[in-house]
Formats: sequence, structure tokens, C-alpha cells
Amino acid sequence: MSNRRLKIYTTTSCGDCTMAKAVLDRAGVDYEEIDIDRDPDAVATVLAINGGYNTVPTILLPDGRVLVEPSRHSLLAALGLAS
Repeated sequence: MSNRRLKIYTTTSCGDCTMAKAVLDRAGVDYEEIDIDRDPDAVATVLAINGGYNTVPTILLPDGRVLVEPSRHSLLAALGLAS
């Protein structure tokens, strides 16, 4: 991965967000969490990325790929950590 950090857009009440952060934490991946409940600009970003849908987790990988509500396996695969 490049030097840029992964960004994960979340909400506090999102179970998929909790799972994704746990996967990233266990894998030792450095990331920036952006809680869209607390950041109106972040809501606009998520809506723009997802075609008007307020869908989380929305994950921006350093290489420019975007994952929306990924499964554990999909997230690990995108990080090159799936077996």
C-alpha cells in the first residue's frame, strides 16, 4: 500500500463498521476513521461516492479503490491479506 492512509467512513450504530474496524485493527492496518454522524462534510463525501446513498462503511483504500459494506473476506482480500 502507498503512504496514504486508508479512510473508513462510519457511524457509531453500524455493526458492519465495527466489524470492518476490528478486521483492520487485527491486521495492523493504519486507518483514519471518519464518523459521518459528527461530520456533515463527510456525509456529502459518502453520498457522492455511493450515488446518493448514505451507506457505511465506505472504505477508501490508498490505491484509490472503494469498498462499500465489504464482508470480512472481501476486506482482507482487498488488503492482500486473504488466504
